Amino acid sequence: MPKLKTQKGLAKRVRVTRNGKLMRASAWKSHLLEHKSKKRKRNYENKQPVSKADRKTVRRALGV
Repeated sequence: MPKLKTQKGLAKRVRVTRNGKLMRASAWKSHLLEHKSKKRKRNYENKQPVSKADRKTVRRALGV
């Protein structure tokens, strides 16, 4: 069976933790930030786990 290529676009967006969790950046942090509170914008900086529905697809695309 041939080796699987990693989807590089996805690899740049998702990180695998030591425990094997898939972490991604939060959305809503690119523009229209004037009316959002500092607290809200600060919380967008935190990494979010990839949703359960997407985990299998993401793992396969990363070759993990």
